[in-house]
Order: sequence, then C-alpha cells, then structure tokens
Amino acid sequence: MNASNLYHIPFEEIVLRVKDSFPHYEYDFKKHLIELQDDHFDKIGFVRLPLHLVINEQLQIIEESATVLYLSIESGYAAICIMEGKENDYHTTFSAYMTRKKQGFSQIKYLNKKGKSRAGSRVRLAATTEFFENINITLTDLFEDYEFDRIALNCNSTLIPYLFNSKEPCPFDKKDERLYKIPLHIPQSNYTNLDAAIKKLMAPTLFYNEGSDELFTTFN
Repeated sequence: MNASNLYHIPFEEIVLRVKDSFPHYEYDFKKHLIELQDDHFDKIGFVRLPLHLVINEQLQIIEESATVLYLSIESGYAAICIMEGKENDYHTTFSAYMTRKKQGFSQIKYLNKKGKSRAGSRVRLAATTEFFENINITLTDLFEDYEFDRIALNCNSTLIPYLFNSKEPCPFDKKDERLYKIPLHIPQSNYTNLDAAIKKLMAPTLFYNEGSDELFTTFN
C-alpha cells in the first residue's frame, strides 16, 4: 500500500477534496481515519488523521487541540506522554527486570511456555507485577488531573491482561471507546521512541492501493 504525507494541506482542504472526489467516504472513529470508497462502495484507501483533531461523521472539526494520553508498553519498559493539542504536557517512563538474559524473551512468555517458576523467575514475575501496578497508579493520578479525548495504546497482547488485571486497577476499561491502537511499530517503549511516533502521527497521511495513483491526484 502506498502512503503520502498530507501535512502541507490544511485539514479543511483535505475534507473538501475527499467530499468532492470520494462522496462515498466513511469516518471510522475507532481507527480515527476517513475510509475512501469507489462508486461500488469498495474500499480503495484511507486518510489517517492526527489525534489532536476531533471530528464528527460529517468531517466537521469539533476540537482542534484534543487531550490525548499515549501509552506504550513492552516487557520491562513503558512510556507515557500527554499531548494537549500539539504540545507535550507531560511524560514519564518505567522500567523493570522482566527479561531472561540468556534467552532474551520476557518472563511472561517464559512462564506461558514452560509453566513453571524458579527463584529467578519469581523475582522477575514480582517485578512484572510491580511494574504494572506502578503504571496504573500513575495513570490513575493522571486521569484525575486530565479529561482525555483519546487513549492511544501500544501494548503486546501478551501484556494486556497484566495491565487490566493488576491489583492497582487501570483507570480505563479495555473496551473504552476512546481507545486507539497506535498504528506504528515502536522499537522500544521509551520517551524518545514514543515522542517520535507521536510526531509522525501528527500529520494526516493518505494510504491507497498500489496501481490506483490516478484516483488520488486530487491530493497532489
């Protein structure tokens, strides 16, 4: 699939071009994108939108400076950022001893694979438990201080149960309608990489099927 950055086009102009060239568009709130369809209502591309923009199904802007929580978690590392519009208002990171050094995979995956726990494994598992408790304590404090429009999450499915089943409850539910799966690969969950992903997501981006360039010349 081809991708084209639309940062140079004002959002209002993007909307006009979408409505003019793709009248059968649909807005997908969960993925925060405009799905572009042909005359047969077949999907041929989409425009991924920046999270600081809140829009309705008619593509009208409701809020231009949304408050968004970004959370990225992997085995042993996590990062949180809060964006007020395009401004970074808060960030913090977490780390824990969760990886078996020789094998290089997480303690959680090891336990799922082996089904047993020795002394070193119990230490790592205790660190895992504390790791998610600390994340949720911080999140709870932040949810008391902010009203979030969206919650952008990057988390391996193996770790999701630890986030939502922690002794310290997560302040949002896994079915929260504000949840947004970060559509980018984040190589390691630290502030630098999460910040880079956030900046990349700030620009509207057009994605379309290869071989259909002529259908999208309106965005040139």
